[in-house]
Amino acid sequence: MAATISPRSPSPLYRLFGALAAVAALAGCATAPSNLPPAPAQAASPEYSYVIGPGDSLNIIVWRNPELSMSVPVRPDGKVSAPLVDEIVAQGKTSVQMAREVEEKLAKFVRDPIVTVVVTGFVGPYSEQIRVVGEAAKPQFLPYKQKMTVLDVMIAVGGLTDFADGNAATILRTGDGNKQYSVRLKDLVKRGDVSANVEMRPGDILIIPQSFF
Repeated sequence: MAATISPRSPSPLYRLFGALAAVAALAGCATAPSNLPPAPAQAASPEYSYVIGPGDSLNIIVWRNPELSMSVPVRPDGKVSAPLVDEIVAQGKTSVQMAREVEEKLAKFVRDPIVTVVVTGFVGPYSEQIRVVGEAAKPQFLPYKQKMTVLDVMIAVGGLTDFADGNAATILRTGDGNKQYSVRLKDLVKRGDVSANVEMRPGDILIIPQSFF
């Protein structure tokens, strides 16, 4: 009597690979994250003031004391060194806050010092930088600027790659409790649809996925 040969069931590992392939295919076909709200067109805060970060350059001007005035870099540890004040933490402060602290330090040596701090090179703290990851031509981090838009960001990173699924891009808004928003980069960059242009906020992460087709 001939034996009946039943087809073997797929192994659990095989089924797992199949499921992942199906998810990837669906993600590649999607034109926008359907479960995410679109990014608001306006996001900048009118009260925003630039915050100093490592890598910035500061011009410290002490009125009537040119020998104490100098340009200094903000070190990787967020501090600066200046005459008579040794080290001061600059990271996380505005230029006005920095000037008042330098005045307080110099008051021990100079009568009624008047200090102005001007930021001449901009990097900013990591918490406020714009990060671009995924299928951008030049993924990188950018210093945030008031009223900066996603179009400004895309110009800075050289646009999308040929493999980008631009309309499935998302913004992760770290300053808003890690909320995620959809953004239509393909419509904006490839089709010139300015209605897809939205403002960025300090600390935003722009994520550009790869298209599978």
